[in-house]
Amino acid sequence: MRVYRAGSVTQLTLAALLALSAGCGGAAVPAAREAASPASPPPAATPGLPLAGKTVVIDPGHNGGNASHPEEINRLVDVITGRKPCNTTGTQTDAGFPEHAFTWDVAGKLRPILEKMGAKVVLTRPNDKGVGPCVTERAAIGNEARADAVVSIHGDGAAPSGHGFHVIMPGLLPGHNDAVVKPSRRLGRAVRDAYRKGTGMPYADYVARNGLQTRVDLGGLNLSTQPAIFIECGNMRNPGDAAKMSSPAFRKRMAASLADGVRNFLS
Repeated sequence: MRVYRAGSVTQLTLAALLALSAGCGGAAVPAAREAASPASPPPAATPGLPLAGKTVVIDPGHNGGNASHPEEINRLVDVITGRKPCNTTGTQTDAGFPEHAFTWDVAGKLRPILEKMGAKVVLTRPNDKGVGPCVTERAAIGNEARADAVVSIHGDGAAPSGHGFHVIMPGLLPGHNDAVVKPSRRLGRAVRDAYRKGTGMPYADYVARNGLQTRVDLGGLNLSTQPAIFIECGNMRNPGDAAKMSSPAFRKRMAASLADGVRNFLS
C-alpha cells in the first residue's frame, strides 16, 4: 500500500493483547476496539530454541471490514508528525485479491514458524473480518507487549510498471523514538536480506534504495517504542508481483523468509 494511516493510542492491557493474538483465525469481531476473551498464560520459554524468551509482534496490514466502516477508519488521529486517518482499506491485485487478505495469510503462515523457534507471538488483529485497529493502536500493542521485534506486513499499490519489495524503517524523531531507530534499522536490514534470499524477489525499482526506505509519516513506526519495520512484500498492481503474492505456495516462502530475518536479527 502507498500510504499508511494511524489512530488514537489505546492503552491495552497485556491480557487483551495476548487474547488478540490467541484469537487468530477466530470469529469475526465487528469493530476496531474488538473485545478480547481471556487467554491462557504463554508457555514457558524452551531452552535451546533460537527465539526462546523473545516476543515478536506481527501486524497484518488493514482489515477485511475496513471498507464498510469509513467513518471509523477515516477519523483523524495524531501520528506525531501530523494528523492522518486511522487506517485504510489497502490495495488489491487487478484480479481482486485484497491486501488485507494477503497480509492476514502471510501472518498466519509466519506465526507458527516463529513459535516453533521459541518466540511468543502477538498479532495486532484476531481475524480478517473486523475493523481496524488504528495503526496507533497497533503500535500500542507492540509497546505494551515489549516486543523484541515488530513486523508490519503490507503489499504496495504502486504503478503497474514498478515491481519488487522494500522495507520501511523509522526516521529519527528527536525526543520520541531515539532509542529504537538504530535497532529498527538493523531489523530492517536483516529482514531485507533474508526476504531477498528466500523469495528471490528483487528490490523495488520504483521506490527506496537497495530495498530500504526511511519515513517519518507512518504512525505505526513513529509511535513504536520497540524495534519496528514495515515490509512492502511486492507491488500488488504489477502482474509479476501479483502472481507471486496470489500464490499460497509463494506466500509460504515469504513467511519463511520473514521468519529467517527476524531470527537473524534476534539471534
